[in-house]
Amino acid sequence: MTISKYHSTVLMPRIEKPYPFILDFLSKRFPSIDRETWEARILAGKVLTEQGDPIGLTTPYTPLTRLHYFREVAREPSIPFTEKILFCNADLLVACKPHFLPVIPGGPYVNECLLNRLKKKTGNETLSPINRIDRETAGLVLFSTNPKTRGRYQELFMNHRVEKTYRAVTRYSGEPGEKDWTVENRIIQGDPWFRMQVSPGQPNAVSKISMVKTRGEKALFKISLVTGKKHQLRLHLSGLGFPILNDRVYPKLLEEKKLDFTDPLQLLAEKISFKDPLSDRKMSFSSDRHLSWQD
Repeated sequence: MTISKYHSTVLMPRIEKPYPFILDFLSKRFPSIDRETWEARILAGKVLTEQGDPIGLTTPYTPLTRLHYFREVAREPSIPFTEKILFCNADLLVACKPHFLPVIPGGPYVNECLLNRLKKKTGNETLSPINRIDRETAGLVLFSTNPKTRGRYQELFMNHRVEKTYRAVTRYSGEPGEKDWTVENRIIQGDPWFRMQVSPGQPNAVSKISMVKTRGEKALFKISLVTGKKHQLRLHLSGLGFPILNDRVYPKLLEEKKLDFTDPLQLLAEKISFKDPLSDRKMSFSSDRHLSWQD
């Protein structure tokens, strides 16, 4: 059994009365964890209030307050690759993560995630990711190191004031007739829940895509993200007919297989640039990781 060294947090949302028991709320909020497991955690004092006090089975549901809990998994995979810290000051940390490492805890990953590795490495338990990339994607992730200034950096992403550049290696079957595309569409949650899909309606995902070069059955792409929806690039490239190498989710969901570190998704969050909201200085960071493209 692996238990997280750091607590996770869930907000009890504002809902109409009658309020549910907290046990019912947690069971519905996290359907992959059965009710009996949540009951055992509560009875063992493993679910806490914001003040750090253990709750009981009869603790009342209180809207807009938070509960803390410690994630547990029976067996956690070990990710044998190391992240790099590229920059760190009193307000911001910039890290470059390897393929296969999730940014935050999720599924079978508790301590093997970028957030908890960085907390351990820096000793800063208030670290919080400002942006996220897929577990399968390598590259740059920004973290707030100071809760007091966190909102200033989050606003950069909310207001699209960050330049994000990706590289991808895709399958290639012949001359496309075009080299540059701007893809705009609406991305929503698909089925199963971890898969996204394109839907009619107001666009919420925009990518500027350029084919850099081709070689045999491969193509190298440079992509600028205007927005940052989950799996956006994977969907957009696949939709153009260029599925990313080693993508088991798009365009077709492949059968689950044992974790194989020899076939990483060929997608890299390569560069990120922005004007620092505190210093007003231009900041730019680049990854030195590489994809399976050799000149």
